Amino acid sequence: MSEPVLAWSDQLAIGQSVMDDTHREFVEQLNRVGEAEDSAMLAAIDDFIAHTETHFGQEEQWMDAIEFPPRGCHRDEHERILETVRVVRTRVAAGDFRLGRTLAEALAEWFPQHALSMDAVLGLYMTQIDYKPPPAA
Repeated sequence: MSEPVLAWSDQLAIGQSVMDDTHREFVEQLNRVGEAEDSAMLAAIDDFIAHTETHFGQEEQWMDAIEFPPRGCHRDEHERILETVRVVRTRVAAGDFRLGRTLAEALAEWFPQHALSMDAVLGLYMTQIDYKPPPAA
């Protein structure tokens, strides 16, 4: 078995348990895309999209609930990522399986930066105002 495109580590944790749990799941889903055989690639991307829509939606609900000042920038980044993933999904459905693996590699480079900047700031703000996010459904 090959190495995962992104290994979860404590360095990716930001100290908000609900967010960290969701981020662990994101990494797992991302690795499934990166490791998928051609015959399983489309299903892996579909699962990744479903997870990521829920993941990003959850964070956006929190940002709205607490009127997080930079939520527009954070939401825009989420939208750009989902738009890219959906375009790649269309290409994978047409048989470009290599692009699915390239997507996984690119997101493995993007995610730590996003988590340790935008999500960490959100987590810090949530802590400062004593906002306790509801557990994931």
